[in-house]
Amino acid sequence: MPTDITRILVVDDEQKICQRCVRILSKTGYHVEYALDGYEALRMVKEKPFDVIITDLKMSSMGGLEVLRRVKALYPEMVVIVITGYATVSSAVEVLKMGASDYLPKPFTPDELRGVVSHALNEEKIQTQNRALRDGQGPPRSVSHQLIGSSPKIKTVIKMVQKVAPTDSTVLVYGESGTGKELIARAIHANSRRKDQVFFAVDCGTLSGNLLESELFGHSRGAFTGAHKDKQGIFEMAHKGTVFLDEISNVSLEVQGKLLRFIETREFLTLGDTKIRKVDIRLILATNRDLKEMVQQGTFREDFYYRIYVYPIGLPPLRERRLDILPIAYHFLRQFNKGMGKDVKGFDKETVKQLTGYAWPGNVRQLRNVVERAVILCEAEQISANELPLMDDIEDHMEYIPSTNEELKKLKKEVREKASNRVEKNFLLHALAQNDWNVTQAAKKAGLQRTNFQNLMKKHAIHRPSNPRP
Repeated sequence: MPTDITRILVVDDEQKICQRCVRILSKTGYHVEYALDGYEALRMVKEKPFDVIITDLKMSSMGGLEVLRRVKALYPEMVVIVITGYATVSSAVEVLKMGASDYLPKPFTPDELRGVVSHALNEEKIQTQNRALRDGQGPPRSVSHQLIGSSPKIKTVIKMVQKVAPTDSTVLVYGESGTGKELIARAIHANSRRKDQVFFAVDCGTLSGNLLESELFGHSRGAFTGAHKDKQGIFEMAHKGTVFLDEISNVSLEVQGKLLRFIETREFLTLGDTKIRKVDIRLILATNRDLKEMVQQGTFREDFYYRIYVYPIGLPPLRERRLDILPIAYHFLRQFNKGMGKDVKGFDKETVKQLTGYAWPGNVRQLRNVVERAVILCEAEQISANELPLMDDIEDHMEYIPSTNEELKKLKKEVREKASNRVEKNFLLHALAQNDWNVTQAAKKAGLQRTNFQNLMKKHAIHRPSNPRP
C-alpha cells in the first residue's frame, strides 16, 4: 500500500453521506473515494489498495457486517470502521468481535469522523509495529546503541545530539524524572572525540554542598574534620573525558559560583590547597526543574544559568512519544530475557493497548521496571495484561479504554462505557432535530421527563441554535 498518503473508501447507499465524508476527510489530507453498495466496494478493494474502509451498517443490498466479514477474509490487516445508527448501537458488540477497528454512531460531527479515523490508524500502526518487533526486527536506534525511537520529538533530540557531540560545548539536558537524561549525556560522550576517555556521572541531589565540592574538586589532608588524607576530585580524574552533573538544581549557590568559574577557566582549587589546577573536560548538566523560575525566586544564580544554557536539549516525556513505547519495551524485554535466561517473545494485543495507552508518569524508568516485573511473572510466550503492575492506577493514566474480544459480556460492558457519552449526546440531538427543537415534544418522543431531558442537555452543553434545522 502507498505510504505517502492514506487511502480511504467510504461505503454507504446514501450518496449525500458519502460525499460529506469525502469532503471532511479530504480536507485532512486523505485520499477518499466512495462506493454506493457493498458489491461495488469489494470490487474496488480488489482492484486497488485502501488503508481504511468506512462502511454503513444498514444498506439496501449488502450490509456493513457482510462487507466487514468479506474484507477481513481478503485483507485481515485492513482497518474497517462501521457507521451505526442509535437504534443499532448494540450491534457494535458484534462489529468489534468480527474485527472492526472502531464504530461511529450517527449522527456524527466532522471532528468525530476525523477522530475515529485517526485513532484507528494509530492503533493499526502500533499493532503493526508490535508484530514487526515480535518477529525479530529490532527497534530503530540512532547516535548511540542505547537511543531508541522514531517519533518526531525524539528524532529532534537525536539530531541535536548529533550536532553538539563533536564539539566541546557545555550542554544542559532538561526534562521530567525518568526521561533518560543520563542516556543523552552518554550518547553525546559516545559520539564525541572524548569517547575513548572516562565518563563520570555525578548525582548532585544526593550530596550536600561541602561533600559535593569535595567530590568534584578534591581536598587536601586536614581541609576539614575527617579529611585524613589527600583526595583527588572527579574533575581531575576525568581529565580529557566527560563529566555529567545530574540534578544541577540542587547545587548550593556557593558551589554554583565555583562551578561558574570552573566552566569559564577550567581551573580550580582543591579544598584546603592553594595550588591552581587546570583540566580539559567536557561538562554536561541536567535538571528536572525550571531553572529560569528558580532564578526569579533567587534560588539559582542568574550568571550561572546563562553560562550553562549554551546548548539546551529538552527531553519529551514518554506520554508524548507513543510510537517509541513498544520499541523501548522490546529493548528492555530482550535485556531481561538475557539476564533471567528466559525466552518471552513479546506482548499480546491487550497488553500492547495498555502499554501504549498508559500515560507513564514515571517515564522510561517506570516502563523499564514494569517490563522487568512482567518478564519475571510471565510463564507463557507472550506477556499478558495480567502481568502488568499498572492496574492500581490504570484509570488515572489511561488515555482511552481498551477493548477485548475474549468474552462477550466484558465486551458489551466496555462498548457501552466507550460509547455512552457520545451516543447519549447524539440521541438528544437527533430527538431535538426530529421535533424542531421543541424540548417538550422531544422529551416525550424519547420517553423521558422534560426535566431529565433538560438535565441531559446541560450535561452535554447542548443549546438551541439560532436557526434550528430538523
